[in-house]
Amino acid sequence: MSRVVLIDSGGSNIGSVRYALQRLGVDAPLTRDAETIRAAERVILPGVGAAAPAMARLREAGLVDLVRSLRQPLLGVCVGMQILFEHSEEGDVECLGLLRGAVRKLPAGPGVRIPHMGWNRLRHAGDEPLLEGIRDGAHAYFVHSYGVADSPDAIATCGHGQPFVSMARRGSVAGAQFHPERSASVGARLLENFIR
Repeated sequence: MSRVVLIDSGGSNIGSVRYALQRLGVDAPLTRDAETIRAAERVILPGVGAAAPAMARLREAGLVDLVRSLRQPLLGVCVGMQILFEHSEEGDVECLGLLRGAVRKLPAGPGVRIPHMGWNRLRHAGDEPLLEGIRDGAHAYFVHSYGVADSPDAIATCGHGQPFVSMARRGSVAGAQFHPERSASVGARLLENFIR
């Protein structure tokens, strides 16, 4: 399989992402080393927490320009996906700008709790290599309070009070708002598709 690296962005889900990859036979090192990241065939940017601290960790590690310049496939997960967009109102921070759209607080309402936590359905039209083998309406596991309401780069959506982008892709840059490492066979298939 392809050589995959995980950017050490300080997220608490990094260990579980590594284990999910190991179950697929992929040993992905965790690194902040620019040369290691640049030499990888696939790069995953995990993240749990908030956009502003995630961007601050990338800046402190000197990785913002590197991530923006990557040409190999890049997959952001949860907050790692959110910081691929242009801006997040969570901390009012400029993000990486690799995907089009802005991250905003999910609106609460009658019967709609924030954070959005638990299993929910992915809606997609198919015809997307990252979603091959994942049926429309399949369940994935989410934990988040912020999201992207709409983007021209959306390849899958979900509903929690209102629709939001559950997956996006623009060229070789993709993101999943849900946690593939906690989404059973759906998450495993997404990671397999990304590695292929």
